[in-house]
Amino acid sequence: MNEDQEFLKEENETYYGVKEKIIKMGNQFYSRGWLYATSGNLSSVINMDPVQLVITASGVNKGDMSVSDIIEVDSQGNGINTELKPSAETLLHLTVVRETGAKAVIHTHSIWATILSRKFSGKGYMKISGYEMLKGLDSVKTHEAEEIIPIFENSQNMTFLSGKIGNYLATNPAVHGFLLSGHGLYTWGKSMESAARNLEALEFMLEIKGRSLSSGL
Repeated sequence: MNEDQEFLKEENETYYGVKEKIIKMGNQFYSRGWLYATSGNLSSVINMDPVQLVITASGVNKGDMSVSDIIEVDSQGNGINTELKPSAETLLHLTVVRETGAKAVIHTHSIWATILSRKFSGKGYMKISGYEMLKGLDSVKTHEAEEIIPIFENSQNMTFLSGKIGNYLATNPAVHGFLLSGHGLYTWGKSMESAARNLEALEFMLEIKGRSLSSGL
């Protein structure tokens, strides 16, 4: 049994088990101020060939979700057996899955991610180094690592934006996330738990970076 088959076997609580994880994480991230109002989305792969996801529906408050608020989408981002609307950003989730092999993707709208995405948007990226929390990211072994977080201009044209991000990820496979300017953070992992750990590490370091800059450190 290969890695993908093992993953799908483990997740084959399938569907409802994965949905419960998304609900739990959505509640946690909402309470931490990373998913204000109805912002952000969480997804998990339930099939690899063709790719299918379960993802939070458009307009859902992540602090008050039920199983019916999480829908299945196909490889083109279309909803399957649902009248709920998939988020337009579903295409970005699918792009991350295809280019990185991720099994889960999380998008947040935290204050510090939004501020820093605007501050460094002119450079097109920001660097983080020297923090012990870097070792919270998948495959990072030392605080001396330098994490590059690319920043893309936000766009309502998700086909264009997903293509631009896909091209970047195809040639920069080591990144753990990216920012959309004035919008928020995307990160991913080989499981929901892995994606959540990467999110916590990145949100911590973004807040440290932002507070350090605002205090002149």
